[in-house]
Amino acid sequence: MRHRFTALPALLLALIAQLLMSGAAHAGKTLDAIKQRGQVRCGVSNGVAGFSAADAKGHWSGLDVDVCRAVAAAVLGQPDKVAFVPLTSQQRFAALQSGQVDVLARNTSWTLTRDASLGLHFTAVTYYDGQGFLLPAKLKVTNARQLKGAQVCTQSGTTNEKNLADFSRTHRLGIKPVVFDTYEAAFKAYFAGRCQAFTTDVSALSGIRNKEAPKPEDHVILPDLISKEPLGPLVRRGDDAWFAIVRWTVFALQEAEELGITKANAAERRKGDDPAVQRLLGTGEDSGKLLGLEKDWAFRAIQAVGHYGEVFERNVGSQSVLKLPRGLNRLWNQGGLMYAPPVR
Repeated sequence: MRHRFTALPALLLALIAQLLMSGAAHAGKTLDAIKQRGQVRCGVSNGVAGFSAADAKGHWSGLDVDVCRAVAAAVLGQPDKVAFVPLTSQQRFAALQSGQVDVLARNTSWTLTRDASLGLHFTAVTYYDGQGFLLPAKLKVTNARQLKGAQVCTQSGTTNEKNLADFSRTHRLGIKPVVFDTYEAAFKAYFAGRCQAFTTDVSALSGIRNKEAPKPEDHVILPDLISKEPLGPLVRRGDDAWFAIVRWTVFALQEAEELGITKANAAERRKGDDPAVQRLLGTGEDSGKLLGLEKDWAFRAIQAVGHYGEVFERNVGSQSVLKLPRGLNRLWNQGGLMYAPPVR
C-alpha cells in the first residue's frame, strides 16, 4: 500500500516535467473565443486624436488602434480582424470586466488603484504622457501656479480630475473644477468660455487645440506637467495566456524598432542570419508556441503596423497633425523609457 501512495506524486511530477519540457503553451479562453469569433474586440475612446478616432467613413486610426491591429495580426493573421468598441471613461472598465471587449486600449493611465482593485492587468506602456493645461493665450498665464481660483474644465471619473484636486490642494490654489461626463463635453465647455482652462493629458490637449480650436494659435499649453500618465492596454485577470499575448505583441513592436525592422523591410530581413532578427520574425527559434500562436506571430504584427517608432510618428509624432516629440517615448538606448525584454 505504501508504494501506491508514493507512486501517484511521482507520476504527477513526471507529467508536469513533460509539460514544462514541451515548451508549449495552451491557448487561454480569451484566445479560444477570439479564434471562434474571428475577431478581436477592442475597447477604444470615442474620439481622441492620435490615439483612437474614426473618420467620416468609419475608419479608425491612432496609436491605440494600431496596437489592437497588431494584436489581431499576431493572433488571427489579419490586422483588420478587429471590432472597435467606443467607450466612455465611465464605461471602459466594466466593458472589459464583463467580457464586452477582449482588450481595452483607450489611453488609460496605469495606477496602483486600477491595477490592484479592478480585476484587470495593465500589459505594457505604449505612451508616457503627463497632465497639463490648455488656456487662452490672451490670459498671458505662463505657469500652472498662476491658476489660483480659476475654473478648470475636466472629465469626471478620470485621473485628470483627481490630479487637478491634488495639485490645487498642494499649492493652495483654490482651483474650481468644472466636471463633465464626457471628454467631448469638457473641451467644448472650455471653448464655449465656461472655464478659464481645460486639463487632461498633454497629448490630448495638442489634438484638441489642432482640431477643435478655430484659431489654434489663440491657445497655449503650459509647460508644467502635474502628473505621470503611463498609458497602455489592459486585459482581464485570470487569463494569463491572453495577458502574455497582448504584452508581448507590444514588446515585439518595440524590439523591432531596436533591431531596425520596419513594416517595409520585415519580409527582406527574414532572409538574413541575425539570430535576434530570426527569433523575432519566426525564422529561428519558435517563440510562437510559448504564446499559443503561430511561429511568425511577431512578423505578422510588424508587417501590419510597423515597429513602435513608426506607429508613434504616424499617429502622434512628426508625421501626424499633433507633431509631439518622442521625449520619454524614445527607446531606452536613445534616452527614452521604451524597453522590451528579450524575445528569446
